[in-house]
Amino acid sequence: MLQMVFRILGPLDISAGGAPVTLTGARQRTIMSMLLLAPNRVVSVETLADAVWNGRPPATARNQIAICVSALRKTLKATVGADDVLVTSHPGYMLFAGEHRIDAVEFEERAALGREAARSGRAEEACAHFEEALAMWRGPALEGITAERAQAEATRLTEMRLDVHEEHAGLRLEMGHHRELIGELTAFVREHPLRETATAHLMLAQYRSGRRAEALETYRDGRRLLAEELGIDPGPALQELHEEILADSPRLALPAEPVALVPSATVPAQLPSAVASFTGRRRELAALDTLLDHLGGPALPVGSVTGIGGVGKTALAVHWARQVAVRFPDGQLFADLRGYDEEEPRRPSAVLDRFLRALGVPAPQIPADQNERTALFRSVLDGRRVLIVLDNARSFQQIRPLLPGSGRCCVLITSRDPMGGALAGDYAFVPLHLDALGQDEAIALLSRVVGDDRLTADPVAAARLGALCDGLPLALRIAAARLAAKPHWTVRSLVARLEDQHRRLDELSPDERGVRAGLRLSYRDLPDATARMFRLLATVNVPDFAAWAGAALLDIDPLDAEDLIEELVDAQLVVPVGTTTGHVRYRFPGLPRLFARERALAEDAAPDLRRAVRRVLGAWLALAAEAHRRVYGGDYTVLHGPAPLHPLPAHLTDSLLQDPMEWFESERAAITGLVEQAARDGESAFAWDLTMTSVTLFQNRNYLEDWRHSCEAALAAARQAGDRLGEAVMLHSLGTLEIVEWSYDRAGDHLTDALRLFEELGQDQGRALVLRNLALCARHHGELDDARDLGHRSLEIFRAVGDRYAEAHVLGMLAQIELERGDPRASLQLSSEAVARSRALGTARGEAQSTVRLAEALLHQGNGERAEEAGRRALDLVRAGGDRRGEAHALRALGEALWCRGRTLEAEEAVREALRVAGKVPDRYLEGRARMVLGCLVLLHGDAAGAADCFTAADELFAGIGAPFWQERARHLGEVVRGGAVPGSQELFALVQP
Repeated sequence: MLQMVFRILGPLDISAGGAPVTLTGARQRTIMSMLLLAPNRVVSVETLADAVWNGRPPATARNQIAICVSALRKTLKATVGADDVLVTSHPGYMLFAGEHRIDAVEFEERAALGREAARSGRAEEACAHFEEALAMWRGPALEGITAERAQAEATRLTEMRLDVHEEHAGLRLEMGHHRELIGELTAFVREHPLRETATAHLMLAQYRSGRRAEALETYRDGRRLLAEELGIDPGPALQELHEEILADSPRLALPAEPVALVPSATVPAQLPSAVASFTGRRRELAALDTLLDHLGGPALPVGSVTGIGGVGKTALAVHWARQVAVRFPDGQLFADLRGYDEEEPRRPSAVLDRFLRALGVPAPQIPADQNERTALFRSVLDGRRVLIVLDNARSFQQIRPLLPGSGRCCVLITSRDPMGGALAGDYAFVPLHLDALGQDEAIALLSRVVGDDRLTADPVAAARLGALCDGLPLALRIAAARLAAKPHWTVRSLVARLEDQHRRLDELSPDERGVRAGLRLSYRDLPDATARMFRLLATVNVPDFAAWAGAALLDIDPLDAEDLIEELVDAQLVVPVGTTTGHVRYRFPGLPRLFARERALAEDAAPDLRRAVRRVLGAWLALAAEAHRRVYGGDYTVLHGPAPLHPLPAHLTDSLLQDPMEWFESERAAITGLVEQAARDGESAFAWDLTMTSVTLFQNRNYLEDWRHSCEAALAAARQAGDRLGEAVMLHSLGTLEIVEWSYDRAGDHLTDALRLFEELGQDQGRALVLRNLALCARHHGELDDARDLGHRSLEIFRAVGDRYAEAHVLGMLAQIELERGDPRASLQLSSEAVARSRALGTARGEAQSTVRLAEALLHQGNGERAEEAGRRALDLVRAGGDRRGEAHALRALGEALWCRGRTLEAEEAVREALRVAGKVPDRYLEGRARMVLGCLVLLHGDAAGAADCFTAADELFAGIGAPFWQERARHLGEVVRGGAVPGSQELFALVQP
């Protein structure tokens, strides 16, 4: 595969092996630009749509984005053989750079190298890096891309370019290149007149070149422009330079020879040695670099690095401090404040004593009182440039006496406590929350410690090892050290050990400095209620959760629960992961979850844990049942058992379920995890009831794997517990799933067993649900009379038990059966009644299903106008509810209605859209029906070859699902077309109708 070069520092340009790669269309160029602006990071579909349509994406935006990305993949594959550059990753797409080159990335890397060289006093090397970085620019970034979002990112790149230009000019001034700079800086200032740093560089270059009057004129022009454009005066630095030029200050003269900053023997240099395995963290280091921008200002620059224990706070702080040490010629002070150690935190007074001694204060002159020590410390530091690193701080009270009063100094703090509330406002505060390492950085750290090729030889196992360590540098170093000590182990050997949740913490805690020790120190200081919340949350098998789950676990008010969880966030033990349904969601990192489970087993009685888990299962089940009611218009088509509910306050339930399907979607992973947990723990009633109630989600959004997994787990639990009702309900649900997947023989077996159990239990509603599904099986096998009889039997029971949704659904099913029996009049009557009953219930999904059947009945009577109205109504309903399967049905029915009205081009467009949706669901029956209709339409438009392809594809689809009636129709149409005949529109239309 050729190496690709992506260039965005100018017009978008892509090449491979020197040959250009051409993208067609503005949308493709915009999407590629957005992905190149965030290489190796996921860009959500919503962000891409916002960029393409400038904040006004259409309803079909997601589909259109997918189509554009697919086209981009094909282009890259065809031109350079690359099929792994554009990666699908929830919730969008990612451009995986790999060995390919991106000029913007290389620009930032060169700039960073230049800054590092400048900090170390290597001016010529720094200038070379800066020149390489600036030479990459070919014009305005992303020139020609009009998307507002892309241009906003392009503006950021342009600002970086201007910063580098100014830094380069500043270095060249220090090196004595003032004469050569005047012309270049004059043009730069003319183009960017409001950038005061550039103006200052030009003034200094002019002054040093003997052009004092021009320097003063440059200042006057700059002051006038600032007043006219912004209504402000020049900043203090520019004003001070102006005054120094007026006074011919000797400070402006260039030293004859550069002076090396050699610390004297009395200058403290207390920074620890850097961590040899330090990896990555470029963005974090760049964020800390902004502290240097505040040096010499009115407020003390204070940086804060926070994060969970083991995430590498100290390593980052020391690495950055060593990089910038040259900027602090008066020394660097370092103290481990032991805020989260087994020992007592270090007292500020003791730290001050050590700092003062290091700064040259004789011991007899150090006062005993802490306040006096702080005053003396600030006096000694006044006017000096000293960097102070306060590691492992416990609280603001501990560090406050250690903060100097001079803005020429800089302080960097590491802590598990953010302390932002105390530091923000009074200081030039730069907060930085340190997250775990990404996959690539984690593997790089592992490789650096292991020192051989075992990780590169097995990248899958390497990635898994990084994930099992939560990306925490401490855990990664321990894991890597184990591999280094065991050269005969493969990476998978260690992965297998860590996969065992009962061993993982042991494997990563070889001594008192291991992972468990760090977590114990964070846990030790939690208040009792917060610690209990920590333990109980870890007992619930969900990937993330909202505060109401914690409220159910502890049986407390939801707001009190949220306060406790936020305390866990502050302690870096749980992580907020965004907001859904208006509520913040949280998750456990893997290692803290394992530690919390250990503590729960050690500290909580088993009956208490069981009661807490039953409460939280009851809360999820209560919400799922209420969401189902709101979708279906009542407690219909569902069977409940004896599992006790734990209802939440009514106002909270209403807030969570404003959009019931959105709530179901946000809880999908939690529901499947809880079903699995309930089944494993012998809570059969919770397992099958939660599964049955959540079919609303599984079927509507086509999560068929989740549906099957939950059903099978709950069925096994019910059988083990002797829960015959649960067994019957899960057999019925599995039968329904098999029908959805066109496995009618397996469906019949499950449903027959379910019917026997329901009859033995005297459960009428369950019996009716099974009879309805058996009617669908009979219809599939062409036994239409049996299907009608079974449907009417189920209808009678649904009416008797008052299940109005199921009644409407069966009416629609019977309408379909009558249509296939050749009685469109009866079908029209039944489907009209089904629509009316669904609408009366206020259930959009039921009304949409019935309305599609009504459209089909109307088409059989040749009433295309009313059929179109019905199709559009159904389409509006399913799109509002996010029902993709229903959308495909409605689009296909709408296409047929438009065809019936003679609008074949519009019909073809609708049917193609139906095909796209059906392919994503996926639903092979729907896709087959749409293929047949599309084949007829393209045939009418003169494309016989395209029609034959459609009919062949439909034939194969129907054969795959065992639909002989439709397979025979598709095969017949294919034979007709291949024979050279072109039937009329009405004849073709009749062949695609039931």
